[in-house]
Amino acid sequence: MTIANATSLTWHWLEELANCSETQEPNSEGVTRFCATPEHRRALSMLSSYMYDSGMDVRKDNAGNLIGRYTCANPKAKTLIFGSHQDTVPNGGKYDGALGITLPIALVHYFNRHRLDLPFNIDVIAFSDEEGTRFQSTLFGSKAVAGRPNIALLDHTDSNGITLQQALGEMGCKPEDIEKCAYNPETVIGFVETHIEQGPVLDNEDLSVAVVTGITGLERHVITISGETHKLNSPNLDSKQDALVGAAQVISILNSICKHDFELKGVVGKISNFPNGVNVIPQRTEITIELRCSDDEKRQQTSQRLFSEINQAMEELNLSIHSELLYEQKAVTCSPQLSDKMAAAIESHDLPVRKLFSDAGHDALTMSHLTDIAMLFVRCKDGITHHPKESITTADIRVALEVLERFVLNLASE
Repeated sequence: MTIANATSLTWHWLEELANCSETQEPNSEGVTRFCATPEHRRALSMLSSYMYDSGMDVRKDNAGNLIGRYTCANPKAKTLIFGSHQDTVPNGGKYDGALGITLPIALVHYFNRHRLDLPFNIDVIAFSDEEGTRFQSTLFGSKAVAGRPNIALLDHTDSNGITLQQALGEMGCKPEDIEKCAYNPETVIGFVETHIEQGPVLDNEDLSVAVVTGITGLERHVITISGETHKLNSPNLDSKQDALVGAAQVISILNSICKHDFELKGVVGKISNFPNGVNVIPQRTEITIELRCSDDEKRQQTSQRLFSEINQAMEELNLSIHSELLYEQKAVTCSPQLSDKMAAAIESHDLPVRKLFSDAGHDALTMSHLTDIAMLFVRCKDGITHHPKESITTADIRVALEVLERFVLNLASE
């Protein structure tokens, strides 16, 4: 077996996984696959078969993570972990998350075919929930593995009132024992995540891969704005308390703050409106806010300013507001030692070493609490991500496989 074969295998698996989706046409509609759903279960069944075929032992933990292990003959050997998330945003792309699972499995498949004995185990993890779309449970899977589970998230409900705990139970997990998902940090060498760049730099510079130096800090809030509902033919509409007008004001304030500072990224990505009648003034609107910045102090100061301006605007509109911080993560730096090894692996193939900071959050953020982390970015066309047009090439997959092969072999030779 060659790296070219492993490349073809990775591509085939990515195309197969894309069909584990609520959508019928992944190429045009994108991929919709949330945590603890029939689509998740189908994806884990496929991934399990890939892992078994690659000579791995396979298990599922109580957080819904799938873990494949390429076992070292030494029972006291430590473990190098690869992985990323299986879940997507609504109508997302085929490669966000999935690439970081299928590619290292294909690498292990290549090692297994060559009967390569390594001085450490290789684990590949398909994290159950990174996006947090269904249960507002961002990075739930990797938090459990890193020994930092948020037990309160188990009570979060989806739009049908099903709790995360119920959904995991239906998958055969025991979420009441989620603490057992944690790895012992003394047994782990490091964590490596391969991910599409989610930006245009590599595409603009015609480069296949880059070493990630660090990952942005971020916070996520849910805001409920409450007014008073009326029909449009009601009297005294001049004094109407329109919750949706308030939400529009929040969006405008966030946009105004972020658009003039390239270090700040902010988005209102989700809106729910009640009663949502065509001729009824909205009584309650719920929105999410995500704010990102590489500088934690600047992010926190911006957050304070943002909510100060929001509160003032809601007071002027005679609306009430309730906000809840769903998730916060400080920016992290990737391990200089592992990153240097990744850079050396790139150089060994006579490729330029490009280093990039990640403006997006990743499972590696949480895994940094367990062990040293490294990340390898892979070019995506035009930097488009979380979208059906998300696109990568087999040529870049091959480069990433060659780099990771050299990274692992160099680590094994030490």
